[in-house]
Amino acid sequence: MSLLVADNAGIPRRLLAACAVLLPVLVISLVSDVAYGERSIPFSSVAKVALASLPLVPDSIAARASELDRTIIWDIRAPRALLAVLVGCMLAVAGAALQGLLLNPLADPYTVGVSSGAALGAGVATLMGLQAFAGGYGVPIVSFAFAMGAMLLVYALARSSGRVSIHSFLLAGIVVGSFLWALLSFVLAIAAGDPAEAQSKIIAWLLGSFDAPDPWGYVRVASPFAVFGVLSLYSFARDLNLFSTGEESAQHLGVEPENLKAIIVSICSLVTAAAVSASGIIGFVGLVVPHICRRLFGADHRVLIPSAALAGGALTVLADLASRALLPPSGLPVGVVTAMLGAPFFLYLLRTSRP
Repeated sequence: MSLLVADNAGIPRRLLAACAVLLPVLVISLVSDVAYGERSIPFSSVAKVALASLPLVPDSIAARASELDRTIIWDIRAPRALLAVLVGCMLAVAGAALQGLLLNPLADPYTVGVSSGAALGAGVATLMGLQAFAGGYGVPIVSFAFAMGAMLLVYALARSSGRVSIHSFLLAGIVVGSFLWALLSFVLAIAAGDPAEAQSKIIAWLLGSFDAPDPWGYVRVASPFAVFGVLSLYSFARDLNLFSTGEESAQHLGVEPENLKAIIVSICSLVTAAAVSASGIIGFVGLVVPHICRRLFGADHRVLIPSAALAGGALTVLADLASRALLPPSGLPVGVVTAMLGAPFFLYLLRTSRP
């Protein structure tokens, strides 16, 4: 994963090529996800409703679609698909940045223990009956708080003598994650006798889904985190390129390794916590997508991060579409679909990655 900052003239060309390939894929995936369901909707109706939502476009365009189609598209399927894009985008850019920072092709956003903290928080909130708290955002709020707490704990454990060792950070993430999953098992055991079926609700959340109780509300909450994650990580793309040459080399080239570690880990944990809080555990997106984009468009983070954002959004939308196609009408949990795709890919990486 070593990379020197070079080929500055070729970056815009490669970035344009990545957008030219991935943007159509993302748009087609979005339209397909919105159109498919128990009631299939023609692509033309999806396009009309989408165009009518834009400023300065007359409402008469959407009037050509039936009222039922407009309701299904705008109130149910469109926010679900957009939430899938946002979650996939956040997980993918976090995965790309962490793999560059940790110099480990098997790293992903869940390495830092954020998912375990979020899962425990969701379990505690569900067991305490906080689903209706804060206007229906009780579970994601508590989940987010626990996720950030887990990240702070991992970082504190990995920090020694004023610096964070990459290997210590990975080990701390694994240990803290395992401990938090054990606590979650304890919560599930307590919830087993709950008459309100808290255990089944916790398990359903853990499997991952974009069936949010307030779809547009979740989109509005997740959007700032996605935009912040992409822009902020992209602003550190040059530093990540230099860091891939090694800590000492990066320091000689003007990078402060400890500051970079703290910033990148904080940003990745923040956006991962937001993604997990909104959708539950959607695994392997942050592992698989950066590898695909790195193979297609190169390892330079100035291209890798934007391409991972687009590809991550497209992959999660396609996973959502596949989940409903495989088991209609309710669909499989999206996390199950991404795990089915990601686990073989992980084994492939494990076999082919050199120590």
